[in-house]
Amino acid sequence: MSNFDEVDRQEQRQILVRLENEHAALDRQVAEYAATSGTDQLTLTRLKRRKLQLKDAIVKLRSSVLPDLPA
Repeated sequence: MSNFDEVDRQEQRQILVRLENEHAALDRQVAEYAATSGTDQLTLTRLKRRKLQLKDAIVKLRSSVLPDLPA
């Protein structure tokens, strides 16, 4: 593996950690918001949609960062 590939993987890992942190924070925000009486359903739906987009990005990035496991 070249030095460039290693830098790229390090950057991908940093992005992955950032996305995971953002997802966790959004998860807490969704839970708190959903517990509030009189919750705006449109806002809650948007928060949940963003959370799902983050999860999809995390799964995709994780598959490119983590090595394939032998079968």
